[in-house]
Amino acid sequence: MDLRLELVSVPVSDVDRAKAFYTEQAGFNADHDHRVSENLRFVQLTPPGSACSISIGEGISTAPPGSVQGLQVVVTDITAARDELAGRGVAVSEIQDFPWGRFVFFSDPDGNGWAVQEVPPRP
Repeated sequence: MDLRLELVSVPVSDVDRAKAFYTEQAGFNADHDHRVSENLRFVQLTPPGSACSISIGEGISTAPPGSVQGLQVVVTDITAARDELAGRGVAVSEIQDFPWGRFVFFSDPDGNGWAVQEVPPRP
């Protein structure tokens, strides 16, 4: 049996502001934006090249906005990724080196925290 993680809910306070951040600044693709009812709006966003998306919206999460930490994407070139994020206006950290990879960190407008990792070459 395959168990593929394909969608993670990210709680936000302003759906339009968060959607603009993720698409215009973080470079995610906007897959869906559907108002199901007056109390339910579903927005699905996917990082380029990822098999897993995030969902934001109204009525899809009871978690407080900004409470998701440790979301992580992996890139092949951390310098290029940092330069692209910074060039798009994301407040991204400097590159940090750890034995398990090179990282940069950023948060969305609500404070949901992201890590971008370049995995070290395998020996």
